[in-house]
Amino acid sequence: MKLHAYFRSSTSYRLRIALNLKGLDYEIVPVNLLKAEQKGDAYRARNPFGGVPMLEADGRDRAQSMAVIEWLDEAYPDRALLPADVEDRFTVRELAYAIATELHAPLNSPVLQYLKDEYGQDQHGIETWYRHWLAKTLIPVETRLQQLETGDFLLDAPGMFEVVLLPQVYNARRFGFDLNTMPRIGQIEAACLALPAFARAHPDNQPDTPSQ
Repeated sequence: MKLHAYFRSSTSYRLRIALNLKGLDYEIVPVNLLKAEQKGDAYRARNPFGGVPMLEADGRDRAQSMAVIEWLDEAYPDRALLPADVEDRFTVRELAYAIATELHAPLNSPVLQYLKDEYGQDQHGIETWYRHWLAKTLIPVETRLQQLETGDFLLDAPGMFEVVLLPQVYNARRFGFDLNTMPRIGQIEAACLALPAFARAHPDNQPDTPSQ
């Protein structure tokens, strides 16, 4: 497997965690978003969405991180990311898709750049936008976790929810979002970061991380 990814891309971060939790071997192929390498003709011929991540696997180029995560669970059922129980699967999907669908779209880099270029927003305005949308979704996620009385993970072990949550929490901290009022999210974050699968996937530990 080859994972075409950018070190700080939250969706790339998702797939690194998922692949690590699955125990699958893969090679990182860096795609520099700052140089717009994802918009090049050769790349777009393989991934018409023109973004990251893209996973080369089983003779096919696979885009859209949530679809890839579910495909991984079906193609490689060991170390499942989704639980067997139908109600538990719904719980995982409810929370994971709340983050993936409500937060990724308004907070990804092209949208933030559009706010700057088309609407003249400075960094303060962009960060205000970012924190507004984080609060809109992370507050109810925290409330649901409290209702479920979660511990270190949503269920017994990290799965698709944690795969999606950790990159968003990483971005929230980058943008100065106050997570002190969200102890359940904080507990899950701490428990996950203590695991090798999450540590290896962290943006600071990638081959294209600038400090590397």
